[in-house]
Amino acid sequence: MPGLIIGDQHDDLTSAVQQIILSSSESDYLDQLIPLLRNAHTQTKVTPLINALNHVSADREAEIERICNTNHQEFISSVQQLQSVGEGTVTLTSEIMQLSRSIEASTEKLAEQKKALVDSRGVRQNIDDATQALKDCLEVLRLANQVHDLLGKKNHYAALRALDELQNVHLREVTRYKIAEVIERSVPATQALIAEAVMTDLNTWLYRIRETSQFLGEVAFYHTEMRRARQKRRAENDAHLGTAKLNSPVELVADEAEEFDILNNDEVQVDFSPLFECLHIHDALGQTDKFRADYAATRRRQKDLLVPQTLNLLDEEANALSSLLEGIAGFAIIEKATMAKTEDFRAQTDVDELWDSMCQSAITLISSALHTITNDEALLRIKGVIALFIQTMDSWNYSVVALDALLLTVFAKYSSLLQTRFSDDFAEIVSTDDYMPMPINNADEYTRVLSVSFYTPPPDEETGLEPKPEDLDYPCVLPFSQMYPLVCIDIRNFMNQIYLFSDDYASLRHASIIDTTLQNMLDDLLVTNVIRSLLDRLRSQYPGQIVQILTNLDHFEAACAEIEDLLLSARSAPTGGPLTLRATPAFTDAKEAAEKRIFELVNSKIDDLIETAEYDWLSSYAPQHVSLYIQELTRYLSNIMSSVLLGLPYTIKDMIYYTALQHIAENLLALPLDPAIPRISSEAARAYVMDVGHLVSFVEGLEAADRPEVLLEGLAELREVVDLIGCAARGEGEVFFDQRVVAEGRFGKVDKLKGAELLEKVEGRKEVGGGGGAVGAGGSSALGLPTAGGGVEDHGKKASTTLGDFRDRFGQFGRRG
Repeated sequence: MPGLIIGDQHDDLTSAVQQIILSSSESDYLDQLIPLLRNAHTQTKVTPLINALNHVSADREAEIERICNTNHQEFISSVQQLQSVGEGTVTLTSEIMQLSRSIEASTEKLAEQKKALVDSRGVRQNIDDATQALKDCLEVLRLANQVHDLLGKKNHYAALRALDELQNVHLREVTRYKIAEVIERSVPATQALIAEAVMTDLNTWLYRIRETSQFLGEVAFYHTEMRRARQKRRAENDAHLGTAKLNSPVELVADEAEEFDILNNDEVQVDFSPLFECLHIHDALGQTDKFRADYAATRRRQKDLLVPQTLNLLDEEANALSSLLEGIAGFAIIEKATMAKTEDFRAQTDVDELWDSMCQSAITLISSALHTITNDEALLRIKGVIALFIQTMDSWNYSVVALDALLLTVFAKYSSLLQTRFSDDFAEIVSTDDYMPMPINNADEYTRVLSVSFYTPPPDEETGLEPKPEDLDYPCVLPFSQMYPLVCIDIRNFMNQIYLFSDDYASLRHASIIDTTLQNMLDDLLVTNVIRSLLDRLRSQYPGQIVQILTNLDHFEAACAEIEDLLLSARSAPTGGPLTLRATPAFTDAKEAAEKRIFELVNSKIDDLIETAEYDWLSSYAPQHVSLYIQELTRYLSNIMSSVLLGLPYTIKDMIYYTALQHIAENLLALPLDPAIPRISSEAARAYVMDVGHLVSFVEGLEAADRPEVLLEGLAELREVVDLIGCAARGEGEVFFDQRVVAEGRFGKVDKLKGAELLEKVEGRKEVGGGGGAVGAGGSSALGLPTAGGGVEDHGKKASTTLGDFRDRFGQFGRRG
């Protein structure tokens, strides 16, 4: 195989040499020869090339020899040429050898250069690699510096993104370098720096929010006041909207057109970007739970700073209270807005806990400072601030139950102060009253008094209509004294000021409590300060003053019905039935006490007059005129009817008269029954009967009495006794025991024992026999005195008419004054 290969190479070289020899030109000859020499030199084929040249030369010599043998001359010529070629060949060979050595030297130099080139390319690659590494490291360092630059510019989120890009992208490209390890170790510290920087900004934001909370609350309060005003205007224009409360669905729908952003308006703007950035960064750092806990702790500390240790409620404008509640409102609104603008960041329980804590602290402060308030107007301002606070926070869906309870505490204090003030007013009115009918000088004064008093003037007797102020003759008097309209004014003012407490805000629970409190306090004021004060004045010895007190009590009793209607119509809460003041029956009882006091004074005067009676029961002289005491007595009765009792209703006047006549009858009956009188002469009996007859005639002639016949019933027993005395004086005393007379009821009101005693005294006998002539009931006695007729009653049973019976008798005729 090696020999075959060498032979192939020799043939190839021989063919190449022959091809070169056959070149048409010298340039072609050289162009083909030089590559052949270079290849022979580079491939260590010089010797084969020489052999090939020799072989060609030998072939040429043989060919020349053959040609020479054929043609000698030509051969000689060819030999010469061949020699010339040989010489050229030697020269060419020498040149080829020289060229070969030259090529070999060039090849060695080229190899050295190539080696130098290869070496330079490695260095360059190393330089390029080092350059790229430097570039990568510089980029990492640039990004690291950029993170700190962004931190310096407070672009925290961009800094965090750049740090994340540095850690997850660029550091991975230089992990084989030490710088990557150094920067990788610094990433947590840089993240902590970012978190610390963003928390610093958040704390600054929280501080500004805390400082802005009060102003935010003030704006919220103002917005609530505007809503109140709009709702009031809507209620005035549409009665159906009048019952809608603030924050009710109806009010919210009606107020939809008035959009107002509490957190972003011309007065205040709250930017939540720092919170969002901080939340997003901590979320990216995986520290959301820690941030949530830190934020909650910070807000709790801010809440504690929001509430002062003490609260001054004595400020006329309630500025301290307003500042406190405005701050709480702003703080709570921020919390609600934070919940709405974030997801699962602020827990509802945390916000409610903060709210409850702030409310409880405010309630404690306010409650502990309430004792310093002694002015009801100041409490009304305090209530207004609290009510505004409640309505504002209710619109943010906060629980206001505890604040409602606080309002009730404030109302209790407010109503107590009102009651104290009006109690003093009532006491002063009652103590300074002149207890005289109230004079009216002109129609304007009359109209003003009627506008404030619970009083309806009696209708005109001719027209049956209420008289017009301009038709009255002035000056005139009203039946009540000046205290009555003054108390009526105070009652109206008291009711108005109580309901002022619920004007701005009152739940149904509040309304019910306010209504009940108003009713109870009105009862207390009327019973304690009016009725008791008037009852204390009943100790007076002046009947005119007692009569005026009775008149006032009568009008107060009538006013109670109007007050009940007024309370019922003013109630906000539904009621289950009619409203009844405790003062109404108390006034009725006070009227009875006043009537009894009048009875006492009148009866006392009657007793004094009857004590002046000087009967000579054994006299034999028949008087021609009635006794002086009975004249004084009837004159007294006439005077009090026309003066002292003039202003009383006829029913009351007649009742007083009736009671006085009963008392007179009892005292007159006691005169002849005095145990010290053993016997009564007929002349003395005539004098006694004459005096009683004068009294009866006086009563029958009373023009001021509404029903004189009813008044005469108070003298029924006395008249029958006088009739019996007359019979006894005529010697007809047996008629008292006649069954027919008894059946007719002639002496039905005379007690049997007292009748027998009188018969014994007048007739001067210890025993009285039966029988005798009958005397008709209802006729005249022998002494000219009209007898009392009436129904049949059992003997021995004393018939009398009570005050209740008297009221029933006169009730059917109505009140005439």
